[in-house]
Amino acid sequence: QVQLVESGGGLVQPGGSLRLSCAASGSIFKINTMYWYRQAPGKEREWVATVTSGGDTNYADSVKGRFTISNDNAKNTVDLQMNSLRPEDTAVYYCRLKIMTTPAAHPLDTWGQGTLVTVSS
Repeated sequence: QVQLVESGGGLVQPGGSLRLSCAASGSIFKINTMYWYRQAPGKEREWVATVTSGGDTNYADSVKGRFTISNDNAKNTVDLQMNSLRPEDTAVYYCRLKIMTTPAAHPLDTWGQGTLVTVSS
């Protein structure tokens, strides 16, 4: 069994910053790839950022230059540092991890429970 726990959401004024964290626990051999997604009210869930176990990163154009994804392989965590936040960044943010529980296992696609980020004055 693998569990993900997210933290760090909240209310912030436009231009402010927040840091989200996602911690995985349980039977983990390796985490291949880590993602952050978000879902704004009334909209579909959208991809935000990716980091591989090797540290390669990729970002959606809407957050490039403002958000930074980082991971700690030893702690099985992935963070999302969000700067220069805008009202349109308001959403529930989800982490998604592809986790191998054994060396031969197919990676499990595991989602966090979501954490709400509200950007408003």
